[in-house]
Amino acid sequence: MGGAVVDEGPTGIRAPDGGWGWAVLFGCFVITGFSYAFPKAVSVFFKELMREFGIGYSDTAWISSILLAMLYGTGPLCSVCVNRFGCRPVMLMGGLLASLGMVAASFCRSIIQLYLTTGVITGLGLALNFQPSLIMLNRYFNKRRPMANGLAAAGSPVFLCALSPLGQLLQDHYGWRGGFLILGGLLLNCCVCAALMRPLEAPVPRSGPVPQRPSRRLLDLSVFRDRGFLIYAVAASIMVLGLFVPPVFVVSYAKDLGVPDTQAAFLLTVLGFIDIFARPTAGFITGLKKVRPYSVYLFSFSMFFNGFTDLTGSTASDYGGLVVFCIFFGISYGMVGALQFEVLMAIVGTQKFSSAIGLVLLLEAIAVLIGPPSGGKLLDATHVYQYVFILAGAEVLTASLVLVLGNFLCIRKRPEVVAAVAEEEEQRHKPPADVRVDSREVEHFLKAEPEKNGEVIHTPETSV
Repeated sequence: MGGAVVDEGPTGIRAPDGGWGWAVLFGCFVITGFSYAFPKAVSVFFKELMREFGIGYSDTAWISSILLAMLYGTGPLCSVCVNRFGCRPVMLMGGLLASLGMVAASFCRSIIQLYLTTGVITGLGLALNFQPSLIMLNRYFNKRRPMANGLAAAGSPVFLCALSPLGQLLQDHYGWRGGFLILGGLLLNCCVCAALMRPLEAPVPRSGPVPQRPSRRLLDLSVFRDRGFLIYAVAASIMVLGLFVPPVFVVSYAKDLGVPDTQAAFLLTVLGFIDIFARPTAGFITGLKKVRPYSVYLFSFSMFFNGFTDLTGSTASDYGGLVVFCIFFGISYGMVGALQFEVLMAIVGTQKFSSAIGLVLLLEAIAVLIGPPSGGKLLDATHVYQYVFILAGAEVLTASLVLVLGNFLCIRKRPEVVAAVAEEEEQRHKPPADVRVDSREVEHFLKAEPEKNGEVIHTPETSV
């Protein structure tokens, strides 16, 4: 009594694939939008901050960098909190911290104070919302999970298109302090989304004592013994080195070609507009019955497509070429965004996902702090934007090859392990004999069919 409920997906509870899950999906959409778009949206205030504090652009850019570092780097901390207290309490606390950070920032008198408030406090708050929202989405969707992931991921470009103009409007009317204060109020909506994250309840036994929930580690490091997880983690870390580089430099690339500032900035609008539709479309395609067993290969193809687009974009010599590049980059970028967490869910399963995503985000945090700065160093040394795009494309292509080759070799060499893991997951989620199961609410999270004639039947959950 009085303890926090750990909504870890009790044994025998199926993903409803609808019902209250749509409310959870809406909350995840909003949380994803705030988490990914907010670090970019605050950049509209940078010129005003530079003028007030007498600092340079690199000093203000650290605000967004710290926000992203907190979003990615606090993954293990979020995993521990979720496994200890549950998703809903952690998200409520995260929403309060995110709002508190922006409200406190409106009273700051130095850039260091902004680093602590907007960067650390707000960044930690967004992190405590983002990761649990994905975990809850995994609880509520199984058959429709690829589609749900695609729709939730679409929150990022939608909110980016909305928050950036809103930030500029707030700055024009209320200054940066008033804008930060209002944005802090908007972030309280994260608490509303947290309230939507209702834990799934275990079936009620007909008679006898309530079965005890098995003990869990606060941070399950056993995922590192999973070969599929290791391949995914290495590939994702390499991918992040180059994935975010082109959007950072494409506007400057256009200006270097003599494109007016307004038209150059429009390139990001084109990219974001295409991204909005690419993410849910990729989710729907991945959810098709004949496609889903090969979701890992589709994710690898999306990375290959993205890297190839970077390489061809380096040959653009005019504004039209950059527009075409942004269109194809938006498609490939949306595919990557829709599939990255869906594939991780499929690889590690429900029980270990909360720990796995935290560890992956920590590895990606290191890469995201290296990628764009390394592109900037290369640009300073060569003053040639084409080299930056070639480097980014090579990194993403390498990640694609690591994933597809590792996945292929893992399946071919160790099929018996795949079947054993699938059978273990099926037994783990089998309802107890004395438990009354509601057919509308109970289903296995992970399903796997037994071997037939010596051949392994591959499912989305065992494609690595």
